Amino acid sequence: MSFDPLQSGLPVMDERTAEERILAGLDDEQRTVATTLNGPLCVLAGAGTGKTRAITHRIAYGVHTGVYNPNRLLAVTFTARAAAEMRTRLRDLGVGTVQARTFHAAALRQLQYFWPHAVGGQLPGLLDYKAQIIAEAARRLRLPTDRAAIRDLAAEIEWAKVSMLTPETYLLKAEDRGEPGGLDKVAVGRLFQAYEDVKADRNLIDFEDVLLITVGILQEDPRVAATVRDQYRHFVVDEYQDVSPLQQRMLDLWLGGRDELCVVGDASQTIYSFTGATPRHLLDFPKRFPDANVVKLVRDYRSTPQVVGLANSLLGNRRSGGLSADALWSKPLELVAQRPGGPAAEFLECSDDEAEAAAVATRIKALIANGTKASEIAVLFRTNGQSEAYEQALTSANVGYQLRGGERFFARKEVRDSMLQLRAASRAAEDEPLGQLVRDVLNNLGYQEEAPKTGGAVRERWESLAAIVALADELVVSRSTPEHTFTLIDFVAELQDRATAQHAPTVQGVTLASLHSAKGLEWDAVFLVGLSEGLMPISFADTPETVDEERRLLYVGITRAREFLNFSWSTARTPGGRANRRPSRFLDGLRPNTTASAPASDRVPGARKSRKAVGPSVCRVCGKILNTGAERKVGRCPDCPPGYDEAVFEQLREWRLGESTSASVPAFVVFTDATLMAIAEASPQDLDELAALPGVGPSKLERYGEAVLDILANG
Repeated sequence: MSFDPLQSGLPVMDERTAEERILAGLDDEQRTVATTLNGPLCVLAGAGTGKTRAITHRIAYGVHTGVYNPNRLLAVTFTARAAAEMRTRLRDLGVGTVQARTFHAAALRQLQYFWPHAVGGQLPGLLDYKAQIIAEAARRLRLPTDRAAIRDLAAEIEWAKVSMLTPETYLLKAEDRGEPGGLDKVAVGRLFQAYEDVKADRNLIDFEDVLLITVGILQEDPRVAATVRDQYRHFVVDEYQDVSPLQQRMLDLWLGGRDELCVVGDASQTIYSFTGATPRHLLDFPKRFPDANVVKLVRDYRSTPQVVGLANSLLGNRRSGGLSADALWSKPLELVAQRPGGPAAEFLECSDDEAEAAAVATRIKALIANGTKASEIAVLFRTNGQSEAYEQALTSANVGYQLRGGERFFARKEVRDSMLQLRAASRAAEDEPLGQLVRDVLNNLGYQEEAPKTGGAVRERWESLAAIVALADELVVSRSTPEHTFTLIDFVAELQDRATAQHAPTVQGVTLASLHSAKGLEWDAVFLVGLSEGLMPISFADTPETVDEERRLLYVGITRAREFLNFSWSTARTPGGRANRRPSRFLDGLRPNTTASAPASDRVPGARKSRKAVGPSVCRVCGKILNTGAERKVGRCPDCPPGYDEAVFEQLREWRLGESTSASVPAFVVFTDATLMAIAEASPQDLDELAALPGVGPSKLERYGEAVLDILANG
């Protein structure tokens, strides 16, 4: 029986008019997506091509034409923000009852419902953060770990679980995974098991367990699987290139052999393989569903031709690098700009990191003075450790900023206080415009129309309150109708919904963010900073595949910009330091008067070469065979004279003491004495040479490499 939208609670309107309204304004390719309602559909959507618009209009068109029952369609994506944005658009299109959730949220909802019947008892507590449990597991095994190592180990455990590995099978599949947290594979496997044991002792499950347990119930209980498949008849998956094997398995179980599936993705934006994401499901979709319709969205409505041209060139300069010929990113979507021309991109070389941050802050201040909103400017970097210099430079320039990936907006004290005050005021709200009511309430918490002249915590607090005021002004316009004026009660409810979904309003400050966390966002002006070899691509990208992913990461950064784009790098880390940095190879062919660089496979830093058979290690001073690991690491007997400057070695030890003290870990966790001796004797000139030394793994290279090179250069 077909679904009647007039009986669904949808707005009653002429259906032909509703259909025309939904399809109006879509380009030919978007319209094809919106009107292809049945069977498998694969949408290859480049950056800025309106993919969310296309799929939300497809859902709305399907509901209004009676093809879809809004209660039997599930749209899934990867971030709470993206899901909230999709729900907002669906509500504006008159189909607000359609569910749009993250994979984890959808699985958790099902798990909470089915647990009492399928398992029995009470669902275990949900673990928000792994750090404390991993630290406890490490203590049980007497493994030394600092905060950075715990973060790396948490990421490794997450990768293992979404790859559907157990502590036992991890060792078989993790051969090329490096040394997370400085631990070898056996130690990581033991820690993985200890982590699972601690969770079991405390009756906790983590986010990956939510997916794993849901998959297990769907596999083992036919009644549960039948119920889910009866509930959901149609599925839409956004950002399909980011699906992990575990998420794909759950999707397969939801489908149960059916093909009512629409997937949307772009393999050129695959940047999360370290979390277990793989574009292979997107690449193989037409093979899995031979009757699938494939639609390409290439019209870029976001960026100027200058920005689009650089993005296309970056991917076009890529060589095969050993990947299979059918890999989609070897034939990337070539974007076609739809906007008028804009300014040419700027390329800026600076003497050191401090000078680069100051130069970027100066340019940002000029943009703001010329009318660009601070909230429409972003500084994007490869690692979170690079943010400090830009925080200081913007503060010195009296420019407000927000650090994306820091404290969540709705967790901030001033935001929680605001919501409490607004809720109390809503009970006795006067007949006064919403914007003024919100301002009056927030004035008691320190809000004022003019931004404070100082930076730091005072400015951040004001930015939070100003974001709430701006959201009220926006919603009173967009949500009010002739029949209903958007009220303070409505606004409080909206804030609560957004807090649940972590859908934060726009904060009026320059955004500082890593390239990874910038995915899915866009700004008028984007500053891509720190673009030197060793940071972009990152030093531990040591295979053609990982270098390719670094290129795609920069592509994502470029395509975040609507109009202004600035590339910058520095030749030294600190003022007066050795100027041994080179601009990123990815800028070759993009910068004026440069040509595309050699294939990625020819330029992998620290790439492993085939090993030749060698005899026992001998002392380079006396020629005797070296017996211990420490002797082999420094290349000489302990009684033979060292081949390094004692003063440099002491400087390295002093630096190590400072690092270990600040991290509250033993000194040997940073580097052992033997490793420091090897560094002092080899005196490496760059990150590649440093990476080749025993005891310097990828994590330590990223964390300490630049500081060590500076000591050697200035010692």
